[in-house]
Amino acid sequence: MRVTVELKPEHRSRLLAMAARRGEKGFSSVLREALNAYLDAQTEWEHRRKKALALQGCLKASEAKKLRERAAALRKDWR
Repeated sequence: MRVTVELKPEHRSRLLAMAARRGEKGFSSVLREALNAYLDAQTEWEHRRKKALALQGCLKASEAKKLRERAAALRKDWR
C-alpha cells in the first residue's frame, strides 16, 4: 500500500544513505524494517506491561515497602 509520510530532510537523507549502502535506490525497505521493529517493540512493551500489572497485589505490604525503598535508592544513583 502506498502512503504519504512527511519526513524531516535529515531523516530522508539518512534513509537514502542507508538504502544506498545496501545497493537500493529508494528507502522503502529500510522504512518497512524500521516500522516492523517499532511495532514489534511496542507489542513486546505491552506484553511486559500486562505481565507486570497481573502481579499487582502479589507482595505483602512489608515486601512492597522494601521494594519501593530499593527502587528509590537505585533511582537516586542514576546518572
